[in-house]
Amino acid sequence: MRYSRLVLLVITPQFCLSANDFDIVVYGGTSGGIAAGIQAARMGKSVVVVEPTKFAGGLTTGGLGATDIGNKRCIGGISREFYQRIWQHYADPAWWKHGTRERYFAGKTHQNANDEKAMWTFEPHVATKVYDDMIRDTKITLVFGERLDLKADVKKEGSRITSIRMESGRTFTGRMFIDATYEGDLMAKAAVSYHVGREANSVYGETLNGIQTTNATKHQFTHRPDPYVKPGDASSGLLPGIQKEVPRRDGEGDKRVQAYNFRMCTTDAPENRLPWPKPANYDPMRYELLLRNFEAGDHRTPWNPVFMPNRKTDTNNNFAFSTDNIGMNCDYPKADYATRAKIWQEHVDYQMGLMWTLANSPRVPEKLQTEFQSLGLAKDEFTDNSNWPRQLYVRESRRMIGAYVMSEKNCLRKEIVPDSIGMGAYNMDSHNVQRYLNKEGRVLNEGDVQVKSRPYPISYLSIIPRAEECTNLLVPVCLSASHIAYGSIRMEPVFMVTGQSAATAASLAIDDKVSLQGLDYGKLKARLEADKQTLDFESPVLPEHKSALKKVALPGIVVDDEEAERNGFDYDSTASSPYVESGYSHDGDSGKGSQRAVFRTKLPAPGKYEIRIAYTALPNRATKVPVTAGGKTITVNQREKPPIEGLWLSLGTFENADTVEISNTDTDGHVIIDAVQWLSVK
Repeated sequence: MRYSRLVLLVITPQFCLSANDFDIVVYGGTSGGIAAGIQAARMGKSVVVVEPTKFAGGLTTGGLGATDIGNKRCIGGISREFYQRIWQHYADPAWWKHGTRERYFAGKTHQNANDEKAMWTFEPHVATKVYDDMIRDTKITLVFGERLDLKADVKKEGSRITSIRMESGRTFTGRMFIDATYEGDLMAKAAVSYHVGREANSVYGETLNGIQTTNATKHQFTHRPDPYVKPGDASSGLLPGIQKEVPRRDGEGDKRVQAYNFRMCTTDAPENRLPWPKPANYDPMRYELLLRNFEAGDHRTPWNPVFMPNRKTDTNNNFAFSTDNIGMNCDYPKADYATRAKIWQEHVDYQMGLMWTLANSPRVPEKLQTEFQSLGLAKDEFTDNSNWPRQLYVRESRRMIGAYVMSEKNCLRKEIVPDSIGMGAYNMDSHNVQRYLNKEGRVLNEGDVQVKSRPYPISYLSIIPRAEECTNLLVPVCLSASHIAYGSIRMEPVFMVTGQSAATAASLAIDDKVSLQGLDYGKLKARLEADKQTLDFESPVLPEHKSALKKVALPGIVVDDEEAERNGFDYDSTASSPYVESGYSHDGDSGKGSQRAVFRTKLPAPGKYEIRIAYTALPNRATKVPVTAGGKTITVNQREKPPIEGLWLSLGTFENADTVEISNTDTDGHVIIDAVQWLSVK
């Protein structure tokens, strides 16, 4: 289902020594591969971009329209040009078929419609159009539907690749090669070292790599759905998706990679909306854990649809059981094509069946079901693929072990490289990798990490192999980074940046008749700066990660927002610190009167307890937040800084009060929920 043509084939034989001989061969027409091809052509090189599928652009044209950036200042060169062309497209009122530009941007504080004439949200077909226009202005050969022959050797003379062979028998020769795939197949076939999975923290001196149970407090089960096929009967086996093995110690390495999903493009416009399709091999047991979780009281909406222009969405994972097909992708990175196709289809069936279940099962809470029935696949997107995204979100696959390995220390600017070819800025972000049953019989997800980065330079040495392994290959997508650092780097605009820089280095090395390792970085830097790449800038120092307070270190009884019974309060944040555990939640300043959170505990003994609530104050907070404890409602002004450590506000002392409720009824700003603390009063 991946093969669908969207970009025209452009043939320019006058730039080639033969039909399949080029200065630069780019394998993989992802966002990084397209940027590499454009840059190579602009530098006067003959270039071919060989894409295994029938469409170009990877995730950028495959559904990820809500651009993950971190800091827009980092995005320069061809990458920023892409987003500026997106802005130019949507500046024309004719392209707004469902609603207007003004209405779309009204109230969007995260996306200014005139942000340096760049726009960061877009529909998939618009990304395709922009890439088509950019390619049309250059002389690139684009070849579709040609896959690397995994059974044939990559031809090398010493440390140099001379040609690569496709399954069809077609061979491409070149002076420089760029592997811009999400999987790193060319890199692997060229005998370049790589890693799959999570390194132990000890490998690169990190703190957030390897197994993560302590940090994985987001996207968890806040209730206790029964995990067994027959409720209460352990002998009946675990429900699908739950593994028997309990993770080893935090920080130890393994071979798991963060979960994949599809970034669906949906719409609430009735004239453009399709009903959710039911997969042919639908298995209701795959969603039994989710339905039991609803029945246990967790009514949070298990997805995150971010609205794009024309009433469409880019939809991502959210909460404990959602579009991420946790634990079902670990064999994908090194698998053959047939095995990958099975894993791919497994992800299609899972996510398609999930959406059908949420819209149709009578066990889904009525309010949630209404929401899922109000959105459906957009009729005018992915029309050659039954309106389903053509690109699986391969968040992580192989990662090169090159001349320099980017690590957590780079993302925090504790180690700054001197040879920047671009910048990263997104959080160190890993989705969960496995779901398991702990010793207490509770279902948990493992692997999620969301820790802020500080804008940082990416090393030239991280996109080239070690000299003894290959001297004419660049790897701008599966680049050299640890698992947790790659979680920050792995963003589409960054891949465009690294792809352009890779092509720049390849072109200069051809001109100077040197290996990539022998290229003069000063010359590379000068050209990158001339092409308006952003190589580095200073930024405010981040607060220490200790701003996240762990429950175990706090006195008394503490119930975190993730453990509360919530109707609403679906927005997560770490923007203002300190906070308890991994962040706090808020109401999005919306749905007034409909959202509430109930914090419950089991008091160890009867008596009096001081009850405190945690929140951080900002001017956009609500001034009259109703908080009920012990039958008494207190109005809290969340614009005022809490008097206890800037985080805690005492509600008073109560007799045997084990429940606190916070709602957003009649509130005039964002309502924050973080944690509730009970302290025994003697």
